[in-house]
Amino acid sequence: MQPLPTHRASFSIGNEAAAKRVVDVLTEIFLDGDAAVAAFERPDGEWDVTLHFAAAPDQQLLRELLATSAGTEIAATLVFDTIEAKDWVKASLEDLVPVPAGRFVVHGSHDRDRVAPNKLAIEIEAALAFGTGHHGTTRGCLLLLDHVLKHARPTRVLDLGTGTGVLGIAAAKALHRAVLTSDIDPPSVRVAAENAALNEVGNHVRVIRATGFAAPDFGRCGPFDLVLANILANPLRQLAGPMTRHLAPGARVILSGLLTHQAPAVIAAYRARGLVPLRHLRIEGWSSLLLMKVG
Repeated sequence: MQPLPTHRASFSIGNEAAAKRVVDVLTEIFLDGDAAVAAFERPDGEWDVTLHFAAAPDQQLLRELLATSAGTEIAATLVFDTIEAKDWVKASLEDLVPVPAGRFVVHGSHDRDRVAPNKLAIEIEAALAFGTGHHGTTRGCLLLLDHVLKHARPTRVLDLGTGTGVLGIAAAKALHRAVLTSDIDPPSVRVAAENAALNEVGNHVRVIRATGFAAPDFGRCGPFDLVLANILANPLRQLAGPMTRHLAPGARVILSGLLTHQAPAVIAAYRARGLVPLRHLRIEGWSSLLLMKVG
């Protein structure tokens, strides 16, 4: 019997924050598996969002939902079509090939068998590309982490703004030590913990919900000799003071989530607090920084 086609709805939206917001809304609405929602960044910085349905969706209802969550202009661009039948998750992730970053490889479950045995595999099974390793900032952080671990063995590690947990998982896999991870977003805290368990480092990775450094856990687990923070430029600048107070002498700090033209201001904020830049990676218009606390 000929398999039934998959129905698809797609639109584009201007930036990662907007894409994440609308994907969160759509994922919550279609929580029972009525649709698979995926979001991927384009080379021009915009994000393509796609929903796959087994049955034809209510187009008017979907436009109304999108208008509420993203605005009428975005809703007006919504396009509907059908594609050949295939597994929904595979359809969502078929372009997400394994991403190498030094000794690390980030992959989905569909590529589990394609990772070389001499690599540290990090499996991130997400229906959208936030924190899966395909964004230039995540890859930059992993490359800098690999560089740091060739020269040092940090004992107190923090992944601030962990998202899917990919950076904390990478550190735990490489070091076989406890890693504290935090995020302001409750769903991210849950996803990071699930991904840590999936990658068999749940006993090493502790995930907490926290805003900035406003939690007693940071004082109990610090001072840190390695901090990873892949967030955004303005929060990174605002966190320069609080972060410095939680760093051990000689600590390494890996920062990302900033566009290349934003890097000088972020570097200046940390240099003013005694951190010197060691490396600056530029990937796809995004900067990843490695700094060290002097003294």
